Amino acid sequence: MANLLLLHTLKDLIVANSIHLLPDHIANQIAAGEVIQRPASAVKELLENAVDAGATEIKLIINDAGKALIQVIDNGKGMNPIDAQNAFARHATSKISSIEDLFQIKTMGFRGEALASIAAVAQVNLKTRLAEDELGTNVEIENSQVSETSPVACPVGTNISMKNLFFNVPARRNFLKSNSAELKHIIEEFTRVALAFPEIYFSFTNNGQDVFHWEAGSFKQRAIHVLGNSYQTKLVAVGEKTDYLTISGFVGKPDTAKKTRSDQYFFVNRRFIKSAYLHHAIANAFDGLIPKESFPSYILYIDVDPAQVDINVHPTKQEIKFEDDKIIYAFVQAAVRHALAQFSIAPSLDFSLDADIQQLDAIQKPVSEEQRNNAASSSLYAGFTQKNQAHFIPRVSEGEKTAWKSFFSALPTTANQEGIENGNESYIVKSSSMGLYKDSEALLIDEDATLLQINNTYILAPIGAGFIMVHQQLAHERVLYEKYQKASVQPHATQKSLFPVVLELSVPDAILLEDMMEDLAIIGYEIEPFGQNSFIIQGIPADVISGNEKNAIELLLEQFKHFSGDMKFSKREKLIRCMARQSAIKAGQSLSQKEMHGLIDSLFNCESPNVSASGAPTYIDFKEGYLDGLFSK
Repeated sequence: MANLLLLHTLKDLIVANSIHLLPDHIANQIAAGEVIQRPASAVKELLENAVDAGATEIKLIINDAGKALIQVIDNGKGMNPIDAQNAFARHATSKISSIEDLFQIKTMGFRGEALASIAAVAQVNLKTRLAEDELGTNVEIENSQVSETSPVACPVGTNISMKNLFFNVPARRNFLKSNSAELKHIIEEFTRVALAFPEIYFSFTNNGQDVFHWEAGSFKQRAIHVLGNSYQTKLVAVGEKTDYLTISGFVGKPDTAKKTRSDQYFFVNRRFIKSAYLHHAIANAFDGLIPKESFPSYILYIDVDPAQVDINVHPTKQEIKFEDDKIIYAFVQAAVRHALAQFSIAPSLDFSLDADIQQLDAIQKPVSEEQRNNAASSSLYAGFTQKNQAHFIPRVSEGEKTAWKSFFSALPTTANQEGIENGNESYIVKSSSMGLYKDSEALLIDEDATLLQINNTYILAPIGAGFIMVHQQLAHERVLYEKYQKASVQPHATQKSLFPVVLELSVPDAILLEDMMEDLAIIGYEIEPFGQNSFIIQGIPADVISGNEKNAIELLLEQFKHFSGDMKFSKREKLIRCMARQSAIKAGQSLSQKEMHGLIDSLFNCESPNVSASGAPTYIDFKEGYLDGLFSK
């Protein structure tokens, strides 16, 4: 009986004490999820540690997109044996000693979580030496446990390598993307750190091949390294210095604007940040200079008192808070506008009077009484001289209201219906905008009808009971979209290039194109690798005009990156949408009668002619009854 009571007592204690402390290695793995989300996260932390160590040369070595190896070698000050071990403890740091230090942070890393997080999810080897020591220290760590510590001969600085990322967390490893996608993220982090510190030499090796080799230099030299030589004459210097902050860097001229934010970099006290608020300030400065839905290129550095900034708001330290956001916004916008105006890019007001205006007839000749009376009797004159006339719209006479109907007089409904019965070709549109059908209420576009193109963008086609307005670009996008979709089932025809074109790309774009080559082949492109970051275009889709292959691929890559943020689309779906948008007839392009008829014919042979691939309407129909209502009293 006593044993039974003891057993129940123990059971109650076990149930009561259900909360327990996690072992250190499990706690470290959970914490690592906030800091080390993918290989690029580890690259960022290791590079920033090398910068904080005072390095003037930093080398990054990657294998298998960082999944097999991430190695950073620097010539910084190094560490002694005790510091080399303590560096992997949680919240161990040499940069914070009191709470006040959190408000004067001038280094990249300061939380002491990076190395502990890396050691929790990878096999780590560290070799480091101080300048005054003859031998360095070798530390081996696996699963947060130090397995070996020994002296080693090594150069001054630190050489840290992490292997088999997430080897002990297979679920996390399974969530990693393809090698090309992960490598793209690594290049982004490497580029950001290199841009922030142009006075440091950086190199990047991937799977044994040199990718980047950037010598130390000025901010502009590093900007050209990153953006490409094409930006040599396309950068506008920005420089404003005040008592509150200093803004420096470069913005791209309007012709460098892109459909993606790929060439946009903000740095606050040399730290890369993401700020939609500050981006809006720059977008406002470019208002009217670049097309809508395009983004300006810029590399801007903001130096401000660390006490005015809180960078400890997110584990990645890429989101920060300013003490006064509005002041920063105003300074950034003004600095960019000033730079654009200095280089005669932004429009400016000229209050001087043009002497040629004085020679115009309207100035030289007196106004006659008849002209004065005609001007005074106009509604425009009344709008400026009489009260409550600004929005007054004068009535239209009955004759003018019905004059528009003559546009449709050449298209009697019965004649068009007879044409169908006799087998003549006509285009049939449902008034409900649901597709094609044939019945007594069909709206018809006769093949002999004269179509009207407005602003080289909209096509007006008369129908028996009104007219339809077709957006030529959206309509053609729908036609091409369905065509390329069918090519996914049956590969599209390819025309061989008589003179193959060599295409040289930046490293991120080269990686992206390699990942797309299989899908590009299905829709008619024949592209082959041709050396480092170079490709040769051997063939293009049969319906693509030759001679512009290089620009077509570059534009296709840019548009593909524009769609990359939309996770609901597959890679092939994004590619098809990009191809349709790129190859479509553009708004502003003049079309002949034959071309307009052909476009409308192709549109209404589509399965879904009423909307484009993006969901925008391809045409709008205007019925006679609706038009009458617009002009009724």
